[in-house]
Amino acid sequence: MNGETRALEQDVEMTLDSVVLRGTLALVPGALGLVLFVHGSGSSRFSSRNRFVARELQSGGMSTLLFDLLSTEEERTDQLTGELRFDIGLLTRRVVGVTEWLTHNVETRGLGLGYFGASTGAAAALEAAARFSDRPDVIRAVVSRGGRPDLAMDALPLVVAPTLLIVGGEDHAVIQMNRQAFARLSAPKEMKIVPGASHLFEEAGTLEVVSGLARDWFQRYLESAS
Repeated sequence: MNGETRALEQDVEMTLDSVVLRGTLALVPGALGLVLFVHGSGSSRFSSRNRFVARELQSGGMSTLLFDLLSTEEERTDQLTGELRFDIGLLTRRVVGVTEWLTHNVETRGLGLGYFGASTGAAAALEAAARFSDRPDVIRAVVSRGGRPDLAMDALPLVVAPTLLIVGGEDHAVIQMNRQAFARLSAPKEMKIVPGASHLFEEAGTLEVVSGLARDWFQRYLESAS
């Protein structure tokens, strides 16, 4: 597919844990698959970085879903306390629930899925991928951007989806955490360090590198599975 691919966007709502979660579903005609974005600490479906990466994936032939892990009320609580963004169990349940919704939704149920996780969202994405290990046709690839896969250590050996860990070259503490997590993964895996990038990949050109790495990874594994 070329850069002129146009995704058709729509707002969606899902009720999980008795709360309403909102998302933006972008469908690409003839998509290779769909990538579900699992955002990081204190972020939302409006994350400018994830939306940037989502556009790159759409131009590469993939549909995307950016959604809020927390309800509006939960987000208000988390802004005050910060307690929910590190509740990996809660976040994982939400990711699993949204994944099941995608497998039943008439517009997406035939698509192979991938996870793109950032910060603490990467831990939830990997925990969720582990829960689908007995259904390898569901989650076919995982990408972590500046993630905390170390918060999902016990689940990592259970993950069967090919996993790519992307870390900024200046994000020294997180590099070590990712190396420890990388050693625990038994699925096909790679770890890429982006030179000159900090934790949020705010430096010029670094987010473009992340987007290209993620696009290539998802194209490789979603297309081969399809």
